[in-house]
Amino acid sequence: MPSEQDLEVHRRDLRAHAYRLTGNVADADDLVQEAFLRAWRARDRFEGRASERTWLRRIATNVFLDSRKSAARRTTPVGDVLEWSTQVGPYPDDEVAADELVELALIAALMHLPPRQRAAFVLRDVDGWTPTEIADALGVAVPAVNSLVQRARDTVRRHAPADPQDWRRPALTAQDEEILRRYAAASGPEAFRMLLADDVRITMPPDAPVLGIDDAAEFLGRPLDWSAVPSRANGRPALVNYLWRPEQGRYEGWVVDVLRVVDGRIAEINAFVGGHHVAALGLPLTLAPEA
Repeated sequence: MPSEQDLEVHRRDLRAHAYRLTGNVADADDLVQEAFLRAWRARDRFEGRASERTWLRRIATNVFLDSRKSAARRTTPVGDVLEWSTQVGPYPDDEVAADELVELALIAALMHLPPRQRAAFVLRDVDGWTPTEIADALGVAVPAVNSLVQRARDTVRRHAPADPQDWRRPALTAQDEEILRRYAAASGPEAFRMLLADDVRITMPPDAPVLGIDDAAEFLGRPLDWSAVPSRANGRPALVNYLWRPEQGRYEGWVVDVLRVVDGRIAEINAFVGGHHVAALGLPLTLAPEA
């Protein structure tokens, strides 16, 4: 029978699994908490036929499916999820191994899948479970699992990078770090223009995306009082932006910008709006003004 300490060593791994299912850290953390609660209550029934890691992933997957049973949650998105969905968020880079599948494009693609397809795809193509193991976990027949996985793969191919190698966490380069440093220091449209690709895209749900270097440079160069903290998310350079709130006398964490750098230029900025995204990266929600 596993102890509380035995279960706790799997928290980080389970959080990444939950993130792939839910698409954001807040929901992933809720899922993990419920999974640990169910596991603790069922610990005397754990027979050791599977590893504790596999047992916990099975429990977490079923927590996810239980949470998605309402009709409202079965709506399948259309278009580019990163452009309109407020349900997707960044994932802290220091919590995942180099080969973890947390690339934002893949996470967004998974949001197109109905819950049962998403669970089957993650268990099969990410975790490497056999159809028989998945059937046992989901309580369905093996042919049903194969159908779920095949339909999920067809959808993912339409929305994720074509090469599965591009689903894994990218490796940050020295050039990425330099671009992030310059991005954090930039002020005014011309400074930003020097960093951007001609066809750059800024996504920032719930607002509409900003497309092209001209509009993006003007948007980024607006005269607002920001304090920025460099970070990393989903294997990419990220900037956590704190907006000055004069009525409070402090900077408030407001936006996390996750950059995609191609050939030395910023090709995409996925801006996640809201303090909960700042908290997801383990950073404070407010900053005091510099003395």
